[in-house]
Amino acid sequence: MPSFPLRSLWLLPLLLWPGFGLASESAAGTIDLTAHPLGYAALTLFGLAYLLVMAEEFTHLRKSKPVLLAAGIIWALIAWYYGQHGAPEAVEAAMRHNILEYAELFLFLLVAMTYINAMDERLVFETLRSWLVRKGFGFGSLFWITGVLAFFISPVADNLTTALLMCAVVMAVGAGNPRFVALACINIVVAANAGGAFSPFGDITTLMVWQKGVVAFWDFFALFVPSAVNFLVPAFLMYLAIPRERPRAGGERVIMKRGARRIMLLFLATIATAVLFHNFLYLPPVAGMMTGLAYLQFFAYYLKKTCRREGVSCTVEAGEEIGSPVAFDIFRMVSRAEWDTLLFFYGVVLCVGGLGFLGYLSLASDVMYHQWGQTEANVAVGVLSAIVDNIPVMFAVLTMNPDMSQGQWLLVTLTAGVGGSLLSIGSAAGVALMGQARGVYTFFSHLKWTPAIALGYAASIWVHLWMNARLFG
Repeated sequence: MPSFPLRSLWLLPLLLWPGFGLASESAAGTIDLTAHPLGYAALTLFGLAYLLVMAEEFTHLRKSKPVLLAAGIIWALIAWYYGQHGAPEAVEAAMRHNILEYAELFLFLLVAMTYINAMDERLVFETLRSWLVRKGFGFGSLFWITGVLAFFISPVADNLTTALLMCAVVMAVGAGNPRFVALACINIVVAANAGGAFSPFGDITTLMVWQKGVVAFWDFFALFVPSAVNFLVPAFLMYLAIPRERPRAGGERVIMKRGARRIMLLFLATIATAVLFHNFLYLPPVAGMMTGLAYLQFFAYYLKKTCRREGVSCTVEAGEEIGSPVAFDIFRMVSRAEWDTLLFFYGVVLCVGGLGFLGYLSLASDVMYHQWGQTEANVAVGVLSAIVDNIPVMFAVLTMNPDMSQGQWLLVTLTAGVGGSLLSIGSAAGVALMGQARGVYTFFSHLKWTPAIALGYAASIWVHLWMNARLFG
């Protein structure tokens, strides 16, 4: 199994090499421009934009900026070329299709982020962090506790929020032991990415697969055991290197604000609404999520109206009132969403959609899924996700829409979700923790354990191929 990514790696540059395309007009009326200067220009623009994205840590240039600019220029070039050939309608229809796909995911993520921000404002995550710090667990116990919590929280929250929360715990209790902090951060990144792979809500890539309709909601949970293996194999090997010490307990107790538990229940109700809308009413999941946003809006109104009546203290920092439009304004929660990530996602969807319209994704699909074979291609997707963000990689696969069995679709979902753990720069969780634990958790401290993580990656694939063999028919 480990030979799959090694055999496939040298072929990855062929995915975007224009010389393999032929100038022709497809049956759908689009023109194959993979060997045209316009195609070369589009590839160059996307490549340069993504180099800037990967260098965000050093340039401090927000990742959304280069891909937004590249997306606009790529589609402008396409529109100009098709306008010269009397077919501007094809470009307009293709771009509207890409924008519609983005809009569904954008609204879905916006609701999820709003709920996460609301729980953060009500001190849900800070209370959990405080409790863990005050318990005085040993480094070994804390290593497993933070890893297991990251694995089980990320399927509901996103892996970035989960990783930041668990890293805050590790930093609070292990500040004097950099070896423990580095190992615990690696474990958290792997666990958060693995946990997000078996849930439609755990990662943007799984959400994309679910909304596309290629994998049903409950079918994702067939990846639970492979995802657990992906986390546990490297975790066990790293645990052997954990210092056998017990840090001193400390820290003040934090109490959740009024309404925190009810907001958590409303979030679960929102998820249930999205699932019911999709499975039984055949509506897009985003319709259920937007309905769930109304739950939170009405509850915010309830907090405002009943604060004084229930005899609780309504004052917090700066003299604000809990439940008032100032202290708990639903639109403040919306404004705190990860807008850079949401706009980055728009740029990626439009860039990849433009390259697909030019013919590059059809070319890549032929190379990967016909010349390599489906299993090797899907394993290579995970390796590529460690170098390039998994969002454009998964969107490209979904746009290619290869004819695959349910087992293969689950395989590519698994590999795209956990492949980013191979390098610290391969996932949002890893990049964020390098900033949070700067100088302790680094690219090279993570790279040292990449062989152990790769072993877990290979083991999770083998377990999926064995356990879910019936899905490959």
